[in-house]
Amino acid sequence: MAWQTYGLDQEAQKLVLAAKQRNPESLNQSYKMRMAVAYGLERFWGEHLRLQEREPDKARYWKDVWDTLAHILAKAHITLPNDPVRNGNVQQIRAMSEKLWSMPLEDQRVALAILTQLCDCLVWWTQRYK
Repeated sequence: MAWQTYGLDQEAQKLVLAAKQRNPESLNQSYKMRMAVAYGLERFWGEHLRLQEREPDKARYWKDVWDTLAHILAKAHITLPNDPVRNGNVQQIRAMSEKLWSMPLEDQRVALAILTQLCDCLVWWTQRYK
C-alpha cells in the first residue's frame, strides 16, 4: 500500500482561509489545536463546545477542523463519530464521548496521527496568512 496524503495541506489551507475570512483573531486557535491533539480525540472534539457561546468564530473553526477530519478519515475507511451535539446537553455529550472512547485502538491511533499532521498544516498556513 502506498503513502496517502489525503490532501491534508489543501484542506488545512481551506480551513485557515475560511477562519481568517470570518475572524482573523480565530487563527491563533491553530496553535491551540496542535497542542490539544496530545490530549486525545474526545478533548479535541469537546473544545468547540467550550467556545460556542463566548467565541462562536473560534468554536466554528474547531468544529470545521473536526468535520474535515471526519471526511478525511472516511477516505481511510475509518468512521469518526461526529454526532450533532448541543452545548449543555449532557446526554448528547456523554454519548459522543463514549463513541470516541470506544473506537478501536488502531482507528484512534490513525485518527490522532492524521489529526496531528492536519494541525501541523494548519499551523504552517496560519503562519503564512497572519
